[in-house]
Amino acid sequence: MAKRTKHLKPEHREILTAEVLASKRVSPNFVRVTLGGDGLASFTAMGYDQWFRLFMPGRDGSLSLPTSASTLGWYAQYLMMGKDHRPLVRNYTVREYRAAGFGEFGSTAELDIDFFSHGDDSPASNWANGAAPGDKVGILDEGATFQLPDGANFALLVGDESAVPGIAGSLRSAPRDLRGAAYLELPDPADAQDLGEPEGVEVHWIIRTDATAEIGATVAAAVRAAELPATGVYAFLAGEQKLVSGLRRFLVQDREIPKADITFTGYWRVGKAAG
Repeated sequence: MAKRTKHLKPEHREILTAEVLASKRVSPNFVRVTLGGDGLASFTAMGYDQWFRLFMPGRDGSLSLPTSASTLGWYAQYLMMGKDHRPLVRNYTVREYRAAGFGEFGSTAELDIDFFSHGDDSPASNWANGAAPGDKVGILDEGATFQLPDGANFALLVGDESAVPGIAGSLRSAPRDLRGAAYLELPDPADAQDLGEPEGVEVHWIIRTDATAEIGATVAAAVRAAELPATGVYAFLAGEQKLVSGLRRFLVQDREIPKADITFTGYWRVGKAAG
């Protein structure tokens, strides 16, 4: 398998404007919003866990977008906006991308975003639940981090519900001869989805049956008990901060997987909503 760079970044940074084409609940806890419009013509699909900053309307209902797309530039402009006027900004991954002419709702390119509601009445979840065709948003592509290193012949993908879209994109883009296992924790078995995984990747849906259990604890226990190859493992960990940091430490210390062969991203923390 060919080696990919540590972080595949977009060649050109630009804040694009897109519009909502459709919104639907795909499972008890997931809402899928489909974006489209002429602004997506400049979006380059990378596959894997491609993530972006999503700019949604601010408190006053308007959408004001920074003019700078540089890392420091857009954020500086954001801070200069009034609190009621500045956009709501969150990070999401591409659940699925369809090029222009291959969409479900029109002739432009289409991008699906899956929102998971943690039941905390968060602003982003509220926006997704109320998104209507024609609503405008901004997108700033940040690239992809799922990287199969040379010599890796087994992929281990682990996450909680917030990581489902990113892991789905990674598995859909992975080489069809890839071997591996995915462990995903959900609060409801009805939230399980078709991930488009290669035939050699086994997907384990770990259901959090105890409502009082710490998010990530159940899937972490399943991974600790799993049988993994002694060598050639690449691990991709995403989700709640304590889950990914704890599993990374376990995989390095107990399973002796090199740190360089582990990609880990803490999307959110317990007590601080992901959306």
